[in-house]
Amino acid sequence: MNNKTKRTIGLICGLLGCMCYGGGDWLMMYGNPAHTGKLIWLTAGTAQIPQWRYILAMALAFPGIIFYGIALFLIQDYIKSEKHKKVYHYLNAFGLTPWIALHLIYVVILSLFAWLNNNGFAGDAIIICEGLYSNFSWLIVVSEALMLPVFLYWFYLQISGKTIFKRGMAFTNVLVIFGVLKLISSIMPESAFRLGFTNGLMSESMIIWFVIIFTGIGIDRKR
Repeated sequence: MNNKTKRTIGLICGLLGCMCYGGGDWLMMYGNPAHTGKLIWLTAGTAQIPQWRYILAMALAFPGIIFYGIALFLIQDYIKSEKHKKVYHYLNAFGLTPWIALHLIYVVILSLFAWLNNNGFAGDAIIICEGLYSNFSWLIVVSEALMLPVFLYWFYLQISGKTIFKRGMAFTNVLVIFGVLKLISSIMPESAFRLGFTNGLMSESMIIWFVIIFTGIGIDRKR
């Protein structure tokens, strides 16, 4: 398989993964942003989202993680040293494991919140779902602790010239893109669009990142 074919496969799979996860993020959050509790994503809109949207959002995570995995593992071909490729490979494997778990905890809580609100338990929905989130909020910290190292390591590889990209391309890292989009979302007016956009930030950041990686932007042609 030549490099052009690999780049094409990587880009297609990466974008499909983003569509699956990002689409799920929008399905489970897009709605009226008004809220009364501590968790700003337990909104009047999410209370009325039909269950099929939560089911679809969860179902999309399974093909999504496969597509993400294919794209992310192909990226190791851009690393010069076999030693660094192996480190990236294992960090990537560990980092992919919590994606579905993280997605699941939000889907379950939001699904329960909507069900309670539409089955006569609206008065208790906020208390129950905030309590459930409190019990499992540690999962978010653990998941992010496993997900971030591979992207931080990629930043290190690029900034130190250990990939085929120019060093300055380290600042196109997905975490940098995420930070920029997060800043943009913070100045958006409160709306259903902002909720969906904010919930899908990681997927939206990955779209930009995959395009940069697999279209060869910033590759050092002199190497």
